[in-house]
Amino acid sequence: MSDPIRYVMVGGFLGAGKTTTLARLAGMYRERGLNVGIVTNDQAEDLVDTGLLRSMGYNVEEVAGACFCCNFDELMDRMQTLGVDERPDIILAEPVGSCTDLVATVIQPLKHLFGREFEVAPYMVILKPSHGKKILSAGSRTGFSPKAEYILKKQLEEADAILINRCDELSAAEADELEQLLNQFAPGTPVLRGSAVEGTGFDGIAEFLEQKGDFGQKILDIDYDVYAEGEAELGWLNCSVRMRSEATFELDAVLVEIVEQIRAELLRNDAEPAHLKTIGLWEGFFGVANLISSDSDVRLSLPSGQSCGVADVIVNARVACSPELLEQIVTDVLKQIGEQRKAELEFRQLRSFRPGRPEPTHRYSGTK
Repeated sequence: MSDPIRYVMVGGFLGAGKTTTLARLAGMYRERGLNVGIVTNDQAEDLVDTGLLRSMGYNVEEVAGACFCCNFDELMDRMQTLGVDERPDIILAEPVGSCTDLVATVIQPLKHLFGREFEVAPYMVILKPSHGKKILSAGSRTGFSPKAEYILKKQLEEADAILINRCDELSAAEADELEQLLNQFAPGTPVLRGSAVEGTGFDGIAEFLEQKGDFGQKILDIDYDVYAEGEAELGWLNCSVRMRSEATFELDAVLVEIVEQIRAELLRNDAEPAHLKTIGLWEGFFGVANLISSDSDVRLSLPSGQSCGVADVIVNARVACSPELLEQIVTDVLKQIGEQRKAELEFRQLRSFRPGRPEPTHRYSGTK
């Protein structure tokens, strides 16, 4: 009988760096000769994360239309699909960034119903430093409502470990201060430090995740009314467009320009972005630009270094504003950039919405 597949789920709020962390871990596992499968998750199709990870050569499946907890059966189907050609040794799973209560609704059902097939790793939740300092420091203004903050805090409460990501952007004193805040908020929960972009700290992170034991034990006391209202305060948008021009254009410059202009319009409308990212792909090359908050700079997180006349561009936006306003801003910016570049735009998918109330397939009130 085959050894169980290692299930490594990495949570965290929107913009925490989950995809970059999964890509870093996947690369480390692949270097060891392990077969890695990845499952991404979103409330709608056309996810930047899926396109990015596939472009890096990974076997990726996507659970779209609902979070893992509300679509548990499809999560299991997607994980089975990952093993059709070659059985994975490890499956990395990235839940929706506004989702919590995953121990009771995903980890416990997985252990109870599929314990012979899967071995659960410690559940690690990633914290973005700017979110952590604002939300865990009393009296700070975060740009999000108390109900949205409630979700992030619940994510931290149920974690087996908390990773302070983006430590390359922090001084040692700032990292120490944030770790102290976490120790006060979640005493006894291990706090890890690292940079998914640079890879610092990831040998220790991978070693922590390799531990064997009965993880995923923290069943939350959670108010689903507050949780649902916190999610619904965010407008979500997924957009896919093909950009075609007779003259070549620098793909990276276009991606940064898209995010910069959307950011400017959001600021003008006093709309706080939880996460905004765009990917450009064409004939095997790709670039990614993203924004994680109104007070941060646009980041070209993965440069393509390419010029082209055609590119498929995907925009994912999660913003504290109405879906209608968000859609108007994104489409106006794309059309304006198309006109400036004398490029023809073919909108292939466009969806904006507010997430519905979470309705988990399973919810365990105790551990198994």
